Amino acid sequence: MDESKSTPNPTALTVHKQSRTLEIAFDDGATFSLPFELLRVYSPSAEVRGHGQGQEVLQTGKRDVFMTALEPVGNYAVQPHFSDSHNTGIYSWNYLYWLGANQVKLWEDYLEQLEAAGYTRESGRDASVAAASNEGPGCGHSH
Repeated sequence: MDESKSTPNPTALTVHKQSRTLEIAFDDGATFSLPFELLRVYSPSAEVRGHGQGQEVLQTGKRDVFMTALEPVGNYAVQPHFSDSHNTGIYSWNYLYWLGANQVKLWEDYLEQLEAAGYTRESGRDASVAAASNEGPGCGHSH
């Protein structure tokens, strides 16, 4: 991600709780609908990104995550609070634009990472939820 280029400014930001998406419009005419799950698994926080290259932590069980709050950070970013208590990611306008412009590839990369870690594309999205409960989908084994 190249944040040195001038990124358009947001003109609208809407949290859609029912569809679990964050819609963001920019002054260049681009509009993105970012699923909460995508925002959560690509959080720019150290908890997810690590403190350096190769220290990323694969996020599992985030299919049903929702946003409980969205706070402004100055004039350059927002800080979402998610239902799994994660709230340390600060999403700059540049980062949100990059996520929107690249979300198809990012989603495919995420599903491939789940497979590489031994999950199916779908079970990895539910992994920690299924592991924490004996109810609902999942095989009951910890992976």
